[in-house]
Formats: sequence, C-alpha cells, structure tokens
Amino acid sequence: MDLYLKTCIQASKDFTNNYSTSFSKGISMLNRKYRDPVYAIYGFVRIADEIVDTFHDQDKKLLLDQYVQETYDAISRKLSTNPILHAFQWAVNEYGIGKDLIQSFFDSMLMDLEPTRHDEKSYERYIYGSAEVVGLMCLQVFYKDEKEKFEELKEYAKKLGEAFQKVNFLRDINADLVERERVYFPGLLPEKFSPEMKKRIEKDIKKSFLDSPDGIRGLKKEARFGVYLAYKYYFRLFKIISKKDIETMMSKRISLGTTAKMWLLLTSWLRNKLNLI
Repeated sequence: MDLYLKTCIQASKDFTNNYSTSFSKGISMLNRKYRDPVYAIYGFVRIADEIVDTFHDQDKKLLLDQYVQETYDAISRKLSTNPILHAFQWAVNEYGIGKDLIQSFFDSMLMDLEPTRHDEKSYERYIYGSAEVVGLMCLQVFYKDEKEKFEELKEYAKKLGEAFQKVNFLRDINADLVERERVYFPGLLPEKFSPEMKKRIEKDIKKSFLDSPDGIRGLKKEARFGVYLAYKYYFRLFKIISKKDIETMMSKRISLGTTAKMWLLLTSWLRNKLNLI
C-alpha cells in the first residue's frame, strides 16, 4: 500500500473515530484485512451526511452535486486529491462495490435536501439507500470473491442496516422534526408524537432486529465479532430509548455511556468466544 493511500485511509479512520465511537469500535474488532475498506466506506458516507445535515449556511444541493461528480470521477480515474474519496475509490475498485449501491445512497441523500414527510414507499426507498446499501458494501468487502455466500447473507445485511438506521431516526427525532423538518416515520404527526406512536415505531424496529443474530452467525469468523458488537451496541441503545418518555427524547440525545460500552464489549467478546451468539 503506497503512502498516499495509507494516509487517505487514516483520514477515513479519523472521521469514523470522531463521529461514531460505536462503529469505530465495531470496525476495530474486524480482522485487520477488513478494517481499511470499511473505514473507507464509512468516511465516504459520513461526508455526504455532513453536507445534508450540517452545512446550513451553504448551497447544499451544489455541494452534494459536486461530491457526486467527484466520487464518480475518483472511481473512474482510480485517484482523487480528496483523501476520503481516494480511500473510497480504492475500496470500490478493489472489492467490486457496485455503482448501483453508490447511486442509491446518493438518491437518499438528495431526499434529505428538502423538508420531507415520508410515506411507506419513500421511507423504504430512503432506508435502502441510506443504510441497507452500506451493509451491502461491507458484505461485499467480506465476501469479495464469494458470490454465493454474499447472496445468502445479503438480506440479513440489509435488515441489520435497516435496524441501525431506524434506531438513529428514533434517537435523533427531536433534531429531525425541529431543526431539519424531516418526518421519517410514516404516519407520524410532529405535533402529536404520542406514546402510542412511539410504541408502534418501537415494535417495527424490534422486528427489524429480529433475524440479525441468524445473519451474524452466518458470517465468517474474521468479520463476525465486529458486526456482532455493533449489533449489541445498537440493540442496547434501542432498549434504553424504549424506556424513555417522549419529553426526555425531545429534550436530549440519548447515547450509551463509556461504562456500558465497555461492559458490552466484554460480554460480547465472551459470548462470541463461546459461540453463544
């Protein structure tokens, strides 16, 4: 690996560590050969998220259009002066990540540029592009030359990405409704976010998590623990949110504390070691 690529991957790793301690810990538990491409994928999606979620004083549409063009140029040239995109193009070209997945991701990011109220159809399309395809990209890394195994596990990867995204929606519901004017959950009326609606949403999220352990058990050993740890983090976060009332959820962002994460790391490692997943 040349010095430039190595430096670009380190930039993607820094992005991951700074923006998501949960994902960074999960990635660090993957076999070493998988870490760099997964960091590259996360760095790529993080920049797009920042464009649509954070840069309020800028022309977001222009920035996203430029990012889309720069991404495809980087993949085509196998080079970019943007460190994050150079790392991502390497992962795409090295592991055969499909451009259809990349375009679906961008399609979802475009949906976030305007105030949005999703119906069932647009909700499913958004989740596929924003989360499920990321799971599929990672699965492509794990099973680069094993198409049959990829096909066997892809629905599990999609469902796990879906579950993570729905937990994010529920955790960030105040920022989405108030600051970004986004209503992700179909049927949710911002002015009438009731306990009954919260329970309905939680029931749906729990269903998304339902088959995850089966899919994780099917992963090769080198990838299993890292994915399992991310699953445990998110499922634990979901259970904490489920116990909070609406007033609490609308007043602060709920997260896992350092002690809880360390405990989950220890117990998850032990369960994985004993094949108790």
